Amino acid sequence: MTAVTGAPRALHAGRRRTAARLAAVQALYQIEIADAPVEAVIREFVNFRLGHEGDDERLGDADPAFFTALVRGVAARAAAIDPLIRAALTPDWPLERLEAVLRAIVRAGAYELADCADVPAAVVISEYLDIGHAFFAGKEPGLVNGVLDRLARELRPDEAAGGVRDGIPSR
Repeated sequence: MTAVTGAPRALHAGRRRTAARLAAVQALYQIEIADAPVEAVIREFVNFRLGHEGDDERLGDADPAFFTALVRGVAARAAAIDPLIRAALTPDWPLERLEAVLRAIVRAGAYELADCADVPAAVVISEYLDIGHAFFAGKEPGLVNGVLDRLARELRPDEAAGGVRDGIPSR
């Protein structure tokens, strides 16, 4: 059996961004849990995890520039992003009550919805829903979907006008 080569550039770029999102969530988790400096964590990931074989091969293909932009963007805009997330959560589940990985997922997704207009809202929701499923088997992915869907409707009403369910626009 021969391997298929020459995959379309867009498909490869998409996979690299998916890996960068996963790495960004892991980096944001590390920054919060260890109270680590953002730039030090970015350097660690770029120098030792992204593009290197290791425990998590999924990070090997990550786009380092996109990863860096995500981590820096979430860190720089946390004061603006967190109130948006809080407004999308129910009063009995404040942001601080969420598990740290879950906070990292919704923060990264919220950042992309707020500041990355070149990425369709449906793609953002789908990507972070998949990351939610990678970390959690319970109701947490549903929370990711619900929060990001609410934020998409608020931040990108033209895109969300048709509705988004599980990261797929409805028509």
